[in-house]
Amino acid sequence: MSGTTPGSVRRVRALPVARRSPAPDLARGAALLLIAVANAHTFVHDRGIGVRGYPQDLAGADAVLAAVQLLLVDGRAYPLFGVLFGYGIAMLARRRTEWGQIAGEPVVALVRRRGAALFGIGSAHAILLWSGDIAAAYGLLAILLAGLLVRGSTVALVSTAVGTIAVSCLLYLPVATTSADVASGTPSTVTDSATAAATARFGEWLFGFLPINALALAGAVAIGVLLARAGWLDDPVRYRRQLARTAAAGIGAGVLGGLPLALVAAGIWAPGTAAGLLAGPVQALSGYAAGVGYAAAAGLIAARWAGRGGPGPLGAALLATGQRSLSAYLAQSIAFVALFPAWTLGLGSGLPVWAATLCGVGVWAVTVLVATASDRAGLRGPAETLLRALTYGRGARSAA
Repeated sequence: MSGTTPGSVRRVRALPVARRSPAPDLARGAALLLIAVANAHTFVHDRGIGVRGYPQDLAGADAVLAAVQLLLVDGRAYPLFGVLFGYGIAMLARRRTEWGQIAGEPVVALVRRRGAALFGIGSAHAILLWSGDIAAAYGLLAILLAGLLVRGSTVALVSTAVGTIAVSCLLYLPVATTSADVASGTPSTVTDSATAAATARFGEWLFGFLPINALALAGAVAIGVLLARAGWLDDPVRYRRQLARTAAAGIGAGVLGGLPLALVAAGIWAPGTAAGLLAGPVQALSGYAAGVGYAAAAGLIAARWAGRGGPGPLGAALLATGQRSLSAYLAQSIAFVALFPAWTLGLGSGLPVWAATLCGVGVWAVTVLVATASDRAGLRGPAETLLRALTYGRGARSAA
């Protein structure tokens, strides 16, 4: 790059967000609701562990709600976020290359540095608050797969997606037959000592959630890069037909694939061994389809906004939340941890699933209100500000 001498270092400036496509931010804002709902019931304890982490012997409203969530939410929210993360990496690489602002360092190195910053934030989140963190898993993938995500061929990306998704689905073989009379699947939730809980969270995260989440999300991230290269979310009006077909097929597959496990959770179907082992992988595989379908649906809504002159108040609120998705995600954990574990208020003990879900919706709604107020004040989310500072340096410029 002109003006750069060997061995010199020039500060890399953060790129503004004013020109970003609305579809991914809309999807992030809505996906945070799905994540809040999916995570809330995992804090319920002292009810035994059943299908996919739900309490045993569900009945009434809890059974109905668990079935609905297995159809539309569980195993669908994180693949959606993975797709959006891959999309974001691809767009970061494209803009850096097009704008010529790589400041003497390869884009791959920049992606790895951003991944390292995200890994650090996620690690702190996992140890201090919740071992099920996914931010560190995204950071780890950015570090390990930066070359593939930035300049990998279509064949390499498809192969990565197919291979990692196939292996990840195998981990779901016993999901439909899970039943254990234990207080919680995560010991850190049920200990009443803050120090012991932190120690337990470290082990749960490092040897359990981190590698499993990274494996499960790798395929979705690769799909997100392919989606970015196709340009569908950048120009949703032009690709309206493709988005409509993808949304219908993906969400439809998610519902059909989630039906067997939903019936098991609701107590309607008691599968044999072979069918039970198949239900979990089918639910997981269909979750990736649903994640892509939800992203396409966001593109359709963005295309409609383009014809109407922009989003309404609700759409603007979701966009503001999506632009502060990391802060909102971390805020959910702060709220859940303050309420549910035994080492805090302990409200998760014996809590009905419907109550946990209602709490999740409420927490998400509060983050939307805060994000909207921040947007009107021209403020970034605190986690986004920290991530940019760690990635680009404290002197990085950023537009609201």
